[in-house]
Amino acid sequence: MMEVLQYEFMRNALLAGLLASIACGVIGTLVVVNRIVFLAGGIAHAAYGGVGLALFMGWPLTLGAALFSVAASTAMGAASTGRKHRADTLIGVMWAVGFAVGIVFTDLTPGYNVDLMSYLFGSILAVPSSDLWLMCALNAIILAVVCWYYKELSAVSYDEEFATVRGVPSRALHYLLMVMVALCIIMIIRLVGLVLVIALLTISPYMAEGLSKSLKSMMAWSVVFSAGFILLGLWLSFTLNLTSGATIILVAAAFFFLNLTTGNLIARRRKTVGNTLRIF
Repeated sequence: MMEVLQYEFMRNALLAGLLASIACGVIGTLVVVNRIVFLAGGIAHAAYGGVGLALFMGWPLTLGAALFSVAASTAMGAASTGRKHRADTLIGVMWAVGFAVGIVFTDLTPGYNVDLMSYLFGSILAVPSSDLWLMCALNAIILAVVCWYYKELSAVSYDEEFATVRGVPSRALHYLLMVMVALCIIMIIRLVGLVLVIALLTISPYMAEGLSKSLKSMMAWSVVFSAGFILLGLWLSFTLNLTSGATIILVAAAFFFLNLTTGNLIARRRKTVGNTLRIF
């Protein structure tokens, strides 16, 4: 593993993976606990509309994706709070529209931009040093907001109605969470692509939930799992000459299904032992 560090692109990839794991662990935990995985997926796919628009207008692609995803997150946040019985339909429509807008703007742009592929399927090995500074800034913003509003976010995540009764601004925090999800997606979209971003955002928190007794410990375990999946996937992709983003997701998925299998076996064994004890 050490010999790969002699390459600058591998050092950048490792740093990008570690920085992304922090955002994935923290925001992914809030996504899983608040059961807004589908909404996060909508934001991720709608971000491609911003990529296409930025390409057409000649703007930086990351800026376009950020503006579009933040706007989409606000709209989806309003849809999920205003008309909850139709929220899934509205989010699904915005999900598709955002992606379609990106495709149309890409078609209207003359020439062929290969950099678009990194937003669709990820290219962690092509992350430049400038993106690392952007990831550091986004991580700082996310961590500062979560630390400042930790108690309120925790209350809303586990019992929104009770938190609202106690005076917690649940609606405002919901919009704030949507914006942070958008920022997190912008950070990791270059690593694994918008097609695979939801897996990286949710697998680690799901596995961490079984080891945690608080939201804080769940976030910590999620960061550890995310970092492990990214580093192992990156090493395997380099060793086997595979696409890095897809390899990272497959590593995470392998541990996810292993966790499901072992968890089911343990639960079944406990049930069998319990029934045996009741017999005797």
